[in-house]
Amino acid sequence: MKSICGVEGVRAAGIKEGKFGLTLIEAAGTAAGVFTSNLVRAPPISLMEDRIRKGRLEAVIANSGCANAFTGERGYQDAVHMGDICGEVLGIDPNAIGVASTGVIGRYLDLPLIERQCKKIAPVLERTEQAETDAARAIMTTDLTEKHALVTREDFTVGGITKGSGMIAPNMGTMLAFLYTDAEITARNLKSALKKATRRTFNQVVVDGDMSTNDIALCTSTGLAGKIKLGEFGEALEECCRSLAIQIAMDGEGATKLIEVFVKGAPSEEDAARVARTVTSSPLVKTAVYGEDPNWGRVIAAAGRAGVHFDPGKTDLLISDGAAVIALVTAGRIVVDLAAAKKAMHGKKVMFQLDLHAGNGMATAWGCDLTEKYVEINGRYTT
Repeated sequence: MKSICGVEGVRAAGIKEGKFGLTLIEAAGTAAGVFTSNLVRAPPISLMEDRIRKGRLEAVIANSGCANAFTGERGYQDAVHMGDICGEVLGIDPNAIGVASTGVIGRYLDLPLIERQCKKIAPVLERTEQAETDAARAIMTTDLTEKHALVTREDFTVGGITKGSGMIAPNMGTMLAFLYTDAEITARNLKSALKKATRRTFNQVVVDGDMSTNDIALCTSTGLAGKIKLGEFGEALEECCRSLAIQIAMDGEGATKLIEVFVKGAPSEEDAARVARTVTSSPLVKTAVYGEDPNWGRVIAAAGRAGVHFDPGKTDLLISDGAAVIALVTAGRIVVDLAAAKKAMHGKKVMFQLDLHAGNGMATAWGCDLTEKYVEINGRYTT
């Protein structure tokens, strides 16, 4: 297994018909969720913010192709109905079902299609690699590949699937994430661990700077592995989320390169995160990476507008392809070898390390380059 079906007590299935997909995941236990902070939020988000307060889920139903966003009261009732369909098919209380949608904004759900798909895949829920692959593919929109992660510890396991490729910005992106663990953990502790992991991973991914109406990450604990150490669980959950976050950045719409920005020496972790996100989201940095142009001044300039105080005359900046590490700036002094720096940008991953020498805070952000293909995809997204 490579993700959710590697967790004891989880069964999944999925179906994709053209642009329209449906995923079902059955797993009962304590649950927590995090959601988009966009003021314009899809009805499934409003529904789940209410349901998740009970701290328990028994299944998740998620559709792709229609976001059910900006659809008003009808959209809210459609989201409720979507959960009702799942509850009836699986014999589960609809109030214990997670509901999520992704796709085009401003269109209503095709409930007859969702009901037909649900009835087709519910009988084939299972714990197999094919089942989790089908589930991950069914929620994809512009994604080029499904995204899985599985983290195994001696006493428990954490697994997850996600989708996300465009409309990705801090405070979640157009992403659905469904996480599972067999560790026994209270809903309160699960919520705390999920919020921390999200802040350090999903909230540090920038593809294009646009924030979605439908972002949701749900985590369910089946508890079948028994009690665990909270600290160890938090680390495993963060590792799982980090893997999924990096996969989202790598699969950014039109992307050819992964960008990783590591900032240290900031006044606080929050400040380091802000600088890393600002650099990663810079269109000028993104296009320079795409063109393999070692225009490192754009990185320094982006860091300077992040709203974090530091002395530019003390900063260090490095660039790496994951193997060779090239110094660009040392203690505020230009030391760059442009030919070596350009060579470090030839691969699929470009890493910047920025030391502000202004404290002990550190954080990482991930993104991708900005290409003509991104414009192509989004210039004709609905047509």
